[in-house]
Amino acid sequence: MPATGQDVKPQAASTLGTRPFYAPAQPLNPCELEIDLFCKGLRIDPSCSLEKDARFISRTRAGLGSGLELVIPGSIKDVWVNVPVEEDFAQQSCYRLVRESRAERLRSVRNGTEPSAWGQRRGPLLDWARSRRVSQQTGEYYVIDERQGFRYPVRIPPEPDWYTSLTSRGTPMHKVGVLQGTYLGIYISNSCGFWYHSPSLNCRFCATGLNVGVNEVAVKDLEDVVEVARAAKEESGVTFVHFNSGYQTDRDLEEAAPYVKAVKSRVGALVGLQLIPTLDFWKYDRLIDLGADHFSFCYEFHNPEYFARFLPGKQQLVGQQTFFRALEYTAKKLGKGSCSGEIIAGVEPVEDTLRAIDYITGLGAFPTVCIFRPTIGADMEQWPSPRYEDMLVVFRHLHEACRRNRIPIDVTPNIEVSLIVQPGDTRYLAPRSLATSVYHAEMALARCLARPYFAWKMRPKEIHASEILTGPEEGVTAFKSSHHGDHRGHGDK
Repeated sequence: MPATGQDVKPQAASTLGTRPFYAPAQPLNPCELEIDLFCKGLRIDPSCSLEKDARFISRTRAGLGSGLELVIPGSIKDVWVNVPVEEDFAQQSCYRLVRESRAERLRSVRNGTEPSAWGQRRGPLLDWARSRRVSQQTGEYYVIDERQGFRYPVRIPPEPDWYTSLTSRGTPMHKVGVLQGTYLGIYISNSCGFWYHSPSLNCRFCATGLNVGVNEVAVKDLEDVVEVARAAKEESGVTFVHFNSGYQTDRDLEEAAPYVKAVKSRVGALVGLQLIPTLDFWKYDRLIDLGADHFSFCYEFHNPEYFARFLPGKQQLVGQQTFFRALEYTAKKLGKGSCSGEIIAGVEPVEDTLRAIDYITGLGAFPTVCIFRPTIGADMEQWPSPRYEDMLVVFRHLHEACRRNRIPIDVTPNIEVSLIVQPGDTRYLAPRSLATSVYHAEMALARCLARPYFAWKMRPKEIHASEILTGPEEGVTAFKSSHHGDHRGHGDK
């Protein structure tokens, strides 16, 4: 396998040095801050004690989860974000994470200099009540915007105890699966096959070939996966287990099937798959029989020229239309809000990203939009991170598209994905209107009505379907062969 991929040079017109300086006049709301942190990254102040307080930074899979997990509190919802901290662009960020002692924080509250999660000052009564609560704590974290001095309180999710536990086979659990926000992500098999071609056909933004087998176990043992999923459910309240894999020479879904059945039948959780698609749609039917609740399709770029340029393996060996057809089939099969199309914002023209969002929501799927991150070691490591203003346009449009197509957002319990700006996060960007209020009220009602359903879905299920995927023709042939063999055997007795 080549040690590195091909050099990908950024467009001359999109360099950091040519960007106009932008500084917000007012404090950002939680979703706006989330977007800007994805775009600019975060510097870590020496006052921070992340080795004690935070989850370790895990450079696994494509590298998109290689940041610091933060929670931005807010009035609508708390927003989870995996903030870039190690990449070159993050070292130039205007944002700095600091940790204040109890005394420093009390002083800030009493002096009236601490804003709320929205960046607004509190009234005297609220300040007094908050200072009483602060006195029970030992110190907290803030994101400081050094352009204007805005200070945003944030929480640092601690590392779960099970991360350092061993499975019964002696495997460290964090090398089997990791939390990305509140869900469990597991890369189930060997490094993506695109990396093994010469020249390499890997996606140019991706670092999977550099991470799998180095920072995590390359091939996941089935029993290890079950034990880690059970620990994550029992100790971290995980409701969703997401299986991911690179290109496995058209056996991606077959390799995932045993894991889906095991987690669904022995642990009990919502199960999602993000795998290279196929036009053999019967495989999706079989996986649904095994308990798959969700399918995600990473086609990254809606513009076919960008798809071909930056995803050479997917272009040559899969094809963009295969992603579209598989998404269309599974979205219709599972129903509205059960599937997603994943795209990257900040590389192709914004207009193409908006078209992607309209296409995905028009199918009844929800758009999973990643803000491009120039990850360490990837071919696009030196590509500039996106502009905040452009991303704000993208995610305002995302909310409107979800509202227009009545896509369920934030209905499933306890699924906060820190790698993306979730559709539910964009409620902070929605215009104040009757249409918006009605949509949000519908989603709130759906959350309440769906609780018994999801409680049932997350119980272990007895599954009779075989984890060995066989097609309609193969199944008939296998049945006839087995039936003929059994008849002959009985006659010999």
